[in-house]
Amino acid sequence: MLKSFKDKIYELTDRIPKGKVATYGQLAEMAGSPGAARAVGMCMKHNPNAPHTPCHRVVASNGKLTGYSADGGLKKKKQMLMEEGVKFTGDKVSLMISQWKPES
Repeated sequence: MLKSFKDKIYELTDRIPKGKVATYGQLAEMAGSPGAARAVGMCMKHNPNAPHTPCHRVVASNGKLTGYSADGGLKKKKQMLMEEGVKFTGDKVSLMISQWKPES
């Protein structure tokens, strides 16, 4: 059975380890749909399996925290990431340090 884009995104998000983040565009590309970063954002917004599927580990391509709809909003998202060991420069994730680089 073919997996839907949404299912692929949730499976990829489940693989992001604590202390790392992925970008919306990175997940879209990994799911075989480069350019579908906004669709990834919609998947995160409607994540039926939070917090098991860690949507808080998905950030913008520049490291900016965006679109966290759970209680506490972006402040809570940053707090959760910091508690997991994600490194920040100001209000942006330091992608050089904290971006997930999955092995093939």
